[in-house]
Amino acid sequence: MKYLLFFLMISVFGFSQKFSFIYETRYKSNTQKPDDINTINMILDFEGNTSIFREVEDKKADSAKLNNGNGMMKMGVENQFYVKKDVSKNTVEKIITYLGTDYLLPIDEKLNWKIAVEQKTIGKYKVQKAETNYGGRNWVAWFTTELPFSNGPYIFGGLPGLIISIQDTDNHYSFNLTEVKKGGNLFDIRTKTVKIDWKKYETLAKSYYNDPFDLLSKIGRKVTMTDANGNKVDITERIKVMQNYIQEEDNPLELNHKINYK
Repeated sequence: MKYLLFFLMISVFGFSQKFSFIYETRYKSNTQKPDDINTINMILDFEGNTSIFREVEDKKADSAKLNNGNGMMKMGVENQFYVKKDVSKNTVEKIITYLGTDYLLPIDEKLNWKIAVEQKTIGKYKVQKAETNYGGRNWVAWFTTELPFSNGPYIFGGLPGLIISIQDTDNHYSFNLTEVKKGGNLFDIRTKTVKIDWKKYETLAKSYYNDPFDLLSKIGRKVTMTDANGNKVDITERIKVMQNYIQEEDNPLELNHKINYK
C-alpha cells in the first residue's frame, strides 16, 4: 500500500511538471593515481515519463547546436555519461557521441535493489538506504520519497523516490545531488542514432585508440602539430602519448565492459 500511494503521488505531482536535478559527479579514472579525481557537474532533466542525464557542459553544447548548428565534438567513447530513460517503457539508453555520430547503446542490465531499513538525513531530505549491483560494481544509494520520482543519476532509478546520493563501495564513483530546479528545460537533439551493443562499443573505442587524431581527418582537416615554438611535432610520437594516456584510464564505470587495448 505504501508504494502504491507513492506511485499515485508520482502521477499527481511529477508527470505534469518539469524538474532539473544537479549532481556533483566525482570519479577516479586512473587507479594508479588515486588522488587524481575528476569532478563534473551533471544534470538530470525530468519531464513526465522521460528524463535525460548529461554533463552540464553537454547540455550547453546541445543547446548551442539546437540554436545555431554548432556544438563541441567528443573525442573517444569511454566514460560518456549521456543517458536517456523512459519510465513508461522501462528503457535505459546510453548515447555515445563519436566522430559526429550519436550511437544508442541499450542498457539491459537490470537493477535488483535491496532496500534497507537504515535511514538518515542528507541536507533537508530524509533518505533511506538501498543497495544494488551494476557494471561489475556494488553500489550504495540513498533515496527520498520527499521527491517522488523513481529516477536518479546516470542509469540508476527504479526506487520509490529520487536517488539523492549513490556511490560504489570502492569509492571510485559517486553522484550527489546539489540542487533542485523546478521548471527545468528538457530537450533532446540526439535523436538520429545508430544502435549498437557492447561489442560494437568496444570496436569504436579501439578505433579511437588506434588513431586518436582521426577526428581531424574525418572533418576534412590535415593533421599537423607544432610545439610552443612553432616547430612541427612527430605525429607518430603524439599518437603514442595519447595511447599511453588511454591505457592509463583503466577504471571505467562499467568494469564488466573494460576494454583491453593491448
